[in-house]
Amino acid sequence: MARKIFIAATGQNSGKTTTSLSLMHMAMKKYARVGFIKPIGPKPSAHEGIVADKDAILIARVFGLEADLPLMSPYVLHPGDTKRVLNGEVSRAQIQAQIADAIDKLSRKNDFLIIEGAGHSGVGSVIGCSNAQIAKLANAPVMMVTGGGLGNVVDAAWMNMALFEKEQVPIKAILVNKIIPSKREQTLHYLELAFADASLDVIGGYNYQPILANPTLSRIAGVLDIELHCTEEESRRIVHNIQIGAASTQRVAGLLKDSTLLIVNSSRDELLVTMANLYKLPEYSNKLAGIIIPGVGPISSITQRIIESSGIPYMRAGRTSTKVFEMVKEDVSKVVAEDLEKIVLIKQLAEQRLDFSKIDSFID
Repeated sequence: MARKIFIAATGQNSGKTTTSLSLMHMAMKKYARVGFIKPIGPKPSAHEGIVADKDAILIARVFGLEADLPLMSPYVLHPGDTKRVLNGEVSRAQIQAQIADAIDKLSRKNDFLIIEGAGHSGVGSVIGCSNAQIAKLANAPVMMVTGGGLGNVVDAAWMNMALFEKEQVPIKAILVNKIIPSKREQTLHYLELAFADASLDVIGGYNYQPILANPTLSRIAGVLDIELHCTEEESRRIVHNIQIGAASTQRVAGLLKDSTLLIVNSSRDELLVTMANLYKLPEYSNKLAGIIIPGVGPISSITQRIIESSGIPYMRAGRTSTKVFEMVKEDVSKVVAEDLEKIVLIKQLAEQRLDFSKIDSFID
């Protein structure tokens, strides 16, 4: 039977999936057979005809576990599922049995099994499968992932830990992610003091990494549901800054920062032409990631030809500049299997930052 660990979190976007990727990478250095399961899948997607949670699909694709995908995502939440459970059309016992069976099968065929929770500790309670309930079902110790900071981390961690304590599930560690590099030692020191009365370890996770936090051009095109015109390699470029091209052409060029995606209205021919030409200059290759052209008005034929010949990545969006900016800014970038640069970085950081031996020692 596999050694099991449950990855919980104080909330969404704390870094659970990045942690799971890291643990998979490090565990495979020690164990011959490493498995993964996302018992409750709140983000359904399809891969080769199989509907599964997006995070399970990511892990399966990155580590070549596609054959186990149905077990890795045993219960995917679809719209209306919670009502069907509350109406008695689907029993909680049935869902729990389905999850327990998948955990058992993966546990039998692996040496080490990573169980990733969904959202905060209470997610899934309405169907009888909160994170704490599943951890108890799996008989797995818990490592809780948090964001960076101090007061908010302590408050959120204690609130989430209460549910695990209610289910009598041991929490072995707090893994702190997205730490401000200059405050890393200070942050970890005070968190150790804050949890001194708790029987758990405080582990330093990743520092805040813009490369991991920011979206690729492909991700942005997906969020806006528009076509991205560029090469496959360029589609993986990470955007660190979003800027609306509302000022004069010279001013906009002067304001460009590292890997900027520029939003330029279709009526700004001069600015569009200038950006297309600047993209070909070496001194601007790091500054200009591409352009989004909002609005329903047509682009002049000569401007269109210049854009296409320059090779600058571009997208047309039938929305206002403000709406495009809001949609991109509100999106939280998630790692997908195509984000090769991010995945390579995660594996590298895991070897530098993740004390896998310590985490492995939590498991009885």
